[in-house]
Amino acid sequence: MVETSTIVTATVGTVAAGLVAYAVYFDHRRRTDPNFRKQLKKESKKQARVAKEEAAAQTVKQRSAIRTAVEEAKDEGFPTDVEEREAYFMSEVARGETLSGDGTENMTAALSFYKALKVYPQPSDLISIYDKTVPRAVLDILAEMIAADDELNVGPFSAGSAGSDSGIPSVGLD
Repeated sequence: MVETSTIVTATVGTVAAGLVAYAVYFDHRRRTDPNFRKQLKKESKKQARVAKEEAAAQTVKQRSAIRTAVEEAKDEGFPTDVEEREAYFMSEVARGETLSGDGTENMTAALSFYKALKVYPQPSDLISIYDKTVPRAVLDILAEMIAADDELNVGPFSAGSAGSDSGIPSVGLD
């Protein structure tokens, strides 16, 4: 009687030989058949176009989610008392740092940092600190949140205060 290890070895060998044969056939066809090459190139371009469209759709979806999150945060309101603002600020920064640590909750972490920024007395100083300490993915989302909030005055970083007539901040390259 034939042992199972022999059957398994033969099956694995047959599958491996089949894969190698297909690879050789595919390579030969790719090298010699111009229509096959054209078809491969078309498929590659089509996949690239689909990926680009999906990325654009994802960006639009993310921007919409950011605007919704900013509006919901505004609707919730922010504390007005000094002690409440300080406690709120500390809790939101701690929450943002915790969420940004693992990198899976970037949107929620950015929202926490945004809420802390809303109650901070000097937002431009806090942005400088965020720039040094917050991960880039969270910082990018936070920047979009700041841009979505017309009421937030971030000092020299805002579009109207230090920028040119076009609304773009000056970077000192004059």
